[in-house]
Formats: sequence, C-alpha cells, structure tokens
Amino acid sequence: MVCYVCHTDGRRTEAVAVCMGCGVALCPDHLIRENMAIWKDKHTGMATVRTKLPNPLPRTVCTECHRALNQT
Repeated sequence: MVCYVCHTDGRRTEAVAVCMGCGVALCPDHLIRENMAIWKDKHTGMATVRTKLPNPLPRTVCTECHRALNQT
C-alpha cells in the first residue's frame, strides 16, 4: 500500500498505518500517533459524573484528522 499524502505529492512511499479518522494509508512521515483519553459516564439521577479511565486508547491519525479532532 502507498501513502496517500506522498502519492498526491507525486512520490511513492510505502504505508505503515491507516488513519483512524478517514482511513487513508500513511507513511511514518505523515502519521501522528497519540493517546486518546477514555471517559466513563455515570448517571446519578439528575447529573452525570465523568471519570477519566486509566488506560488511554492509542490512535494513529493523519495531519488533517489531527487538526479536526483537536480544534478549540
């Protein structure tokens, strides 16, 4: 499989991962691997209490999905 970003630039680089957001193939130069916090919601009648779980979810994303997921 060929990296999508490299392919659009006219290069042919072997992909090593797939973006969890959009599904494009990525080479090591174009992927971002990060940990995503996992939250558990507990409904307590009128309110919901959110608790951050200790083990994050590792994810691999492209730069475009990374920008979209980390908007403020």
